[in-house]
Amino acid sequence: MKLALAALVLATSIINANGAHADTVAKGEDFIGDAKLLYRIAACGGSDPVDASVQKIVDRHCKSVMDRMEKFRTLYFVKGAAFFTKLEPTDLPRTVVYPFGGGDLLSALVAFPDATEITTISLELAGDPRRISKLTPKELDNSLGALRAEIGGLISVGSNTSENLSHQQQNDLPGQVSSFLLGLVAGGYEPVAMRYFTLDDAGEVHYLSQTEVDGADKEALAHKPKSLKHDWQNPNFSSAFGNVEIQYRKIGETALRTHRHIGWNLGDDYLKTHPQLVMHLEKKGQVAVLVKGASYLLWRGDFKRVRDYLLDHLAWMLSDSTGIPPKFAKKAGMIQETFGNYEGAFLESVRDNPFEQDMLDLWKDQRKRSIPFRFGYVDANKQAHLMVTRPKK
Repeated sequence: MKLALAALVLATSIINANGAHADTVAKGEDFIGDAKLLYRIAACGGSDPVDASVQKIVDRHCKSVMDRMEKFRTLYFVKGAAFFTKLEPTDLPRTVVYPFGGGDLLSALVAFPDATEITTISLELAGDPRRISKLTPKELDNSLGALRAEIGGLISVGSNTSENLSHQQQNDLPGQVSSFLLGLVAGGYEPVAMRYFTLDDAGEVHYLSQTEVDGADKEALAHKPKSLKHDWQNPNFSSAFGNVEIQYRKIGETALRTHRHIGWNLGDDYLKTHPQLVMHLEKKGQVAVLVKGASYLLWRGDFKRVRDYLLDHLAWMLSDSTGIPPKFAKKAGMIQETFGNYEGAFLESVRDNPFEQDMLDLWKDQRKRSIPFRFGYVDANKQAHLMVTRPKK
């Protein structure tokens, strides 16, 4: 017996029928019905009814998730609000770019609560949302269990591991989309529309129609989709579901905000042959930037293109030590301010990198500024730290 979600499916079907926009064709197929199912079941948002056959499964999942989420809210959305409000400039752009931000809309909402447009970018593809209404109770239970394991770090300290992010590509539930919806729940938001898209040769967004989605599904049956990196798990869904746009709003408000996730390899070799992403980002002008838990990739020579984009377009950047090394920031006319303690890189593999000493000197040469929580990687001694990078005034 397939997953019986009659009441909720009916409700979302009515929303789809009555809430269809006149520009549906121009803006592509809207998967808001699936998004609302995932919002309720995977992300534990709202209180719409679910069928009795899965009620206990959903209740057990949501108890586990929300117990941890309440602790996260208290630490980051309540305590963190005062910290970030004091830290951030009053003229901060409301457009945010978060490279290497797999699954982590949550941290962007914490750091930039006034943002009206957030773009996350990572190797992980968004995922196919349609399976949620077709899973058996047993399949749903297994997929929710896998999801809890995959997002454990995210809803505890706002960080994902590469291994967990890679595994999400094989879950029957869309790991990235589910994580984004969880971020909306935590921040008190709700989804209004969800569409998938590609970037054209000029970097413009092209929303996918149902016909295009169907074509990608057929292609996936003939040729199994591949990941964006050789050691990442291949996705178990078609290429149509690589990039997602979720329009959302604060519960009780009408103003819409936009989150886009773009599945892209940010290495120089890939960006050289696939320049559409940088072209797309450049159209946004000056932006606020978030980088955390980024495996120190911005320290490397083969991530120069994305580093140069950030230095050319950041109005204000918040990062842990995986952000831009002082050598590049200083050359670009940037000022960097440190918070917390830094006595060595979190990843042992980069501690002999020449930029490691630059980071150590940066923290050593500045006055001590405290940070009340972990936000991103800790250092080698498990100490919280942050760094602000901004142009000289």
